Amino acid sequence: MAVLGACGEWLVSTYEKKLIAIHTKKSREPFVFDCSAAEQKPKDPEADNKSDGSEETGSDKILAFAVSSSAKLVALTDDTKRLVLFRCEPSWQVISTRWVVRRCTSLVFTEAEDELWAADKSGDVYSFSVVEPQKTGELKLGHLSMLLSMTLTPNDKYVVTADRDEKIRVSHLRSPHNIQAFCLGHLEFVSSLLAPPGHPQWLLSGSGDGTMKLWEYESGRRLQSWDLKQLRDMPNSDTEKEKRSAVSRIAGSPGGHHVAVQCERVPSVQLFGMEQGTEERLVPSSRVTLPHCPLDLTFDPQGRLWVLLDSRETPFLMYTHTQDSWQCDSESPELKRVTEALQPHWEALQVSAGLESRFQHLYKGNFDNMASYREKKQQRLQQQNEQGGKKRGPGKGQQSNGASKKAKKGNQSGPATKASS
Repeated sequence: MAVLGACGEWLVSTYEKKLIAIHTKKSREPFVFDCSAAEQKPKDPEADNKSDGSEETGSDKILAFAVSSSAKLVALTDDTKRLVLFRCEPSWQVISTRWVVRRCTSLVFTEAEDELWAADKSGDVYSFSVVEPQKTGELKLGHLSMLLSMTLTPNDKYVVTADRDEKIRVSHLRSPHNIQAFCLGHLEFVSSLLAPPGHPQWLLSGSGDGTMKLWEYESGRRLQSWDLKQLRDMPNSDTEKEKRSAVSRIAGSPGGHHVAVQCERVPSVQLFGMEQGTEERLVPSSRVTLPHCPLDLTFDPQGRLWVLLDSRETPFLMYTHTQDSWQCDSESPELKRVTEALQPHWEALQVSAGLESRFQHLYKGNFDNMASYREKKQQRLQQQNEQGGKKRGPGKGQQSNGASKKAKKGNQSGPATKASS
């Protein structure tokens, strides 16, 4: 899975087992971290004695990463259950390597940057100390379903978690057992969350049902909803690919004026803008058509939109907002610097990553219960008819044979009586 993020003047991307950080302003050597060459988990002798030889091993692929609000800290987690904490300034440095209980799906730093929260596939959320970087995690809350996304609201007041069963839960950060609200309304798994900057009362969510919704999260009230297929002018698409196009990323600009939405396997990005009036609301502003399917996207501190593409020749595109439209800045020196620095590492990314669905196994199965009922009923009726035919058939045969035997017996006794007289 390829992920893109902005960390101050660094553009950070993950490719399979590698994290690559490229400076956009200066010609500095890129920082490369390879999980396959990272610290290995110490062996537990007691676990080895109890092991049956079926120990689970990981592939070192990076599953999630996060950047702190000050852009001084970065964290990643991989398929081997590592949790690696980095310091970015004044230079890149590994602070600690810890281990999580289950494979994680989402990471987020608190605004105070004293904790790192990790959500995993079993539905649990753990808190890891940043101040004590070797301390083990502490279980904070849990869902009954796989967690897919997590975010924190401003001032670290709430933690918002989203799961496979369409639920968005808003819990108090310091007492997670205290649930503030649920945001309910999606028809498929919730794949992406964003608390947009500049709007402390808002929450944006994207789902496998192809919609994005805007919530007032403290009350759980839905404010707006958009069907992204209709915004792409294909409301009547019959292809399975278009029917199942999950929202894979929602990103907000630093000032909170723009929101970019990416759907997997769709070669475009939908942009939303802020409409001022008696009540602020988001409105679709424009759609950027791309030459290839995007792998991920992010806004940098200057509000420029960076898009990571599934293309070796053009791995990045950068867009700037001018005169109410988004224009591609292909001559940007930052874009050229980042592209040149990335291309030697491109072999680490599987080209098919942008074509495969990360969420395909999460969709609900469709079952036609009536069709199954009718089929089974028809089979029962057919069996009953066959059994009834077998019962009636032998009955008639026995009656016919019995009558013929009696007639035959009567014919034999008649002559015998006559002869005796």
